[in-house]
Amino acid sequence: MPWKLVGGVAAAGAALGAASLFNRIAAERAESDNPPAGRFVDLDGLRLHYLDRGAGSPILLLHGNGATSEDMVASGLVERLARNHRVIVPDRPGYGYSDRPRGTLWSPEKQAQVMVQLLDRLGVESPVVVGHSWGALVALALALDAPERARALLLLSGYYYPTARLDVALLSGPAVPALGDLAAHTVAPILARAVLPGLLKRIFQPLPVDSRFRTRFPVAMTLRPRQLRASAEETAYMVPAAYALSRRYRELQLPIVIMAGEGDRIADLQRQSVRLHRELPTSALAIVPGAGHMVHYAATEAVARAADALAGS
Repeated sequence: MPWKLVGGVAAAGAALGAASLFNRIAAERAESDNPPAGRFVDLDGLRLHYLDRGAGSPILLLHGNGATSEDMVASGLVERLARNHRVIVPDRPGYGYSDRPRGTLWSPEKQAQVMVQLLDRLGVESPVVVGHSWGALVALALALDAPERARALLLLSGYYYPTARLDVALLSGPAVPALGDLAAHTVAPILARAVLPGLLKRIFQPLPVDSRFRTRFPVAMTLRPRQLRASAEETAYMVPAAYALSRRYRELQLPIVIMAGEGDRIADLQRQSVRLHRELPTSALAIVPGAGHMVHYAATEAVARAADALAGS
């Protein structure tokens, strides 16, 4: 082997090693700076972290891809709803402090099973289920597979129907077996830091990134290798997940409110929320003028009032 090639391989290995060490230290610091704010429960070997706030009629909040339960807290939605309701906010598997065991396809249906187990453990019968973005798919799966366990659905900025998406190819790298693990622990967190400002700008557009998000949401937690892998897996599975669920939407019989931002750059308003509303004529559609994908920040009070109404308060 030529010495230049040997030197190149050695240099690459050293660079990857240094990147892995940097990312491990950064992940440890993120967790040290943002300790668990809730409780843990073991659900058939899955350690799930969740927040449980307030009292009254129950509401289950499901965050989107790449986020954690703290996204719902930072928006002010948890505090607002906890005035009149018992609000349960899990870190979905692989996010925040929740585990995501390997060897399982963490589809919306599988995650819905976990949520039902959590409700059983907490003695909650039929909450209003609020899902944002990817969390809306989990909410729909729960209502379809365990209809007696959901009182109503409030779907925020959801992706409901398969479409061609460039971001699937761009953001799914850490989900690739073997090579994805290497990327998740070396280059992916560094690249994620570089593209994060642009990504945040896009998800909040046409509004600026909300000041509550900037000051309260623990962005560093989302850059840990294991969470980047979870996010990549959900990005990779988003289109087939929407396809599988969309064939069943007409089975839904419970009250549903669909909310979306007029200027959503992530989930196209007409092809997603408007189309779902047309397929479910008994649903209600609320379009938030001037808002983007993060409607729970742009219209926190409107979201809370919709949840109040569905909960009967």
